[in-house]
Amino acid sequence: MNCNNYALFVIALAFFTSCSNKGPLAIFTKLTPHEAYAQRLKDAKLDGTAMGSKWFKAADNSLSNALNIKIPYKETGYFSAEKVPSTAFRFDARRGQKLHVVLEKKPADNFDIYIDILQQQADGKTKWLTSADTVGMVLDYEVKADGKYLLRLQPELLRSGEYTLTVTNGPSLEFPVSNSGKPNIGSFWGDGRDNGGRKHEGVDIFAKKLTPAIAAADGTVTNVTENNLGGLVVFMRPANRDYTLYYAHLDKQLVQSGQTVRTGDTLGLVGNTGNARNTPSHLHFGIYTSGGAIDPFPFVNRNVQNAKPVSASLNLLNATARTTAKSTRLFIEPNDQSVSRLTLPVSTALSVEAATGGWYKATLPDGTVGYITSKNVTPASSLRKLTIKQPVALLDAPDTVNAARKSVIEAGKQVDVKGSFGNYYLVSDDANTGWIEAR
Repeated sequence: MNCNNYALFVIALAFFTSCSNKGPLAIFTKLTPHEAYAQRLKDAKLDGTAMGSKWFKAADNSLSNALNIKIPYKETGYFSAEKVPSTAFRFDARRGQKLHVVLEKKPADNFDIYIDILQQQADGKTKWLTSADTVGMVLDYEVKADGKYLLRLQPELLRSGEYTLTVTNGPSLEFPVSNSGKPNIGSFWGDGRDNGGRKHEGVDIFAKKLTPAIAAADGTVTNVTENNLGGLVVFMRPANRDYTLYYAHLDKQLVQSGQTVRTGDTLGLVGNTGNARNTPSHLHFGIYTSGGAIDPFPFVNRNVQNAKPVSASLNLLNATARTTAKSTRLFIEPNDQSVSRLTLPVSTALSVEAATGGWYKATLPDGTVGYITSKNVTPASSLRKLTIKQPVALLDAPDTVNAARKSVIEAGKQVDVKGSFGNYYLVSDDANTGWIEAR
């Protein structure tokens, strides 16, 4: 984009950002913050500009090329306005977990980043689930089904800045046994019962006899009864949920059917009634849906892990760097046991987009993105001097066919070689940095 076109684009963008968020589409449906911004771009006819078109493509491409991560996860990165960036992460989550997403920004103001959580469906398509507003930068989401999920971050146009993303997961329900009884889960979903005749459809939480069994959410008691397996039992329906909680082996029931309860209210006392009369006191805790019992462990697992701190140097964020080892692997996850995308030779040039743990998220000159150990990366300073023997085009990418020419380096001139990619050198002269063919 030349200077005149860029100036016109800035003026148009400033105009549309001062207007209402509501375009024609918003009359009929509620738009996500990301969609509302996209609609404003379209209303201002900016989607047809080079930068506007690139923003839309980046949003889609980041989802189709999402990198794999494991929760908990933390990264610090930099979004450069010149690159029109968008990034997305793919991860596994289980029903009953609550995802907690926190995004910190520098600068804190005038630097909007859109956060969306999507579900990857069996056919490969994505389904939008929820978004954060652009003010709070905190997003919580209760996972409704086991599967793969996507988290996308994309800044608005013409805004640059640093961000730190932290994603953790924890239980969506409170623990159903009071801490006063020093509870611990001693039997899990799927454990064998009756000499292998059936599978355990819940978790057993062992605690001192008469420890309060408490409501794991706000809701309504739906049934207080007794049966052969569970003994004295209580069923309750959490508010705004599509499942029922089952409390069994109670020594006493302290609520009535139809009673409204709040999180932490005592429903009964832990015991060993029913088929648990010959076992230590415990609460059998189950969750039932219209399709039957489901594993309650993710709903109440209190072992919430913190993300590893970022230990890789942040000095290389948004900088051109190069590899230092004879062979350095680029992985699809920040984990040297994951799948390797490429093995890079020494001095391969790359751009550092973000840091997580002791890893960099890096982009190669051809657009390939992956994770690389930070210990094998150094700034792209001068490797050696190269004297140009005949005039050569300085390109903006290592691609003779499609790259644009930035300038021509005359014969006899010396350049600094800073890295390489394929059959090209990354070089700089007094005025420019770009790519030349290695000859």
